[in-house]
Amino acid sequence: MKTVNLPQTIAIDGPAASGKSVLAERLAAALGYFYFDTGLMYRAVTNEALSRRIAIADEKAVTELAGTVEINVHPASDDARGVVSVDGRDVSAELHRPEVDRNVSVVSAYAGVRRALTDQQRRIARRGSIIMAGRDIGTIVVPDAGCKIFLTASVEARARRRMRDRLERGQHVTFEQMRDEILRRDELDSLRSVAPLRAAEDAIELDNSDLTIEETVQRALEIVGDRSRATA
Repeated sequence: MKTVNLPQTIAIDGPAASGKSVLAERLAAALGYFYFDTGLMYRAVTNEALSRRIAIADEKAVTELAGTVEINVHPASDDARGVVSVDGRDVSAELHRPEVDRNVSVVSAYAGVRRALTDQQRRIARRGSIIMAGRDIGTIVVPDAGCKIFLTASVEARARRRMRDRLERGQHVTFEQMRDEILRRDELDSLRSVAPLRAAEDAIELDNSDLTIEETVQRALEIVGDRSRATA
């Protein structure tokens, strides 16, 4: 795809396990953009709180932590998601621990944490030529993004994907466990008082329940191309 007229920021939002990260990674590679998974910032705060033995239920303490640490995402030649650092320490390998998986939804629902990290996300977005994936990118973080995609899939499809990912990491889980976890995450994300999960009014919805990743990427490229031509 020609790079002329491409939006400087592409926002990809959607529920858990819809495939946002994989799509953003592949799309960034196709366009020559930097892929920024904003969910890693919430994982970084969660991981830091656990490492410091701060109670996840202590909203005030976790919020203070989020406001004092500096989180950065740097491009890395061997990792499309880049290197995630907290106060200069590389924490990339720690962010998908089961303990982080179990607690990140609670941390990401805290209003103070979201405010603190939104500021940091906007700072990184100003680099340009960036694809940001999350749950409130097009609605809160960069509402002026040139292209917005809301990626979704059925609960069953998302549970199967999450189960496959866990099994590949050597974690023994059942489909029922993953389905219940997905439903719980959907409820937390959709009903939280601050920046609830929803599609931006000008986002293009892409349901990939029955699409392969290659088909999903192709459809996303078409959406970016259509939006680029519309604003040319």
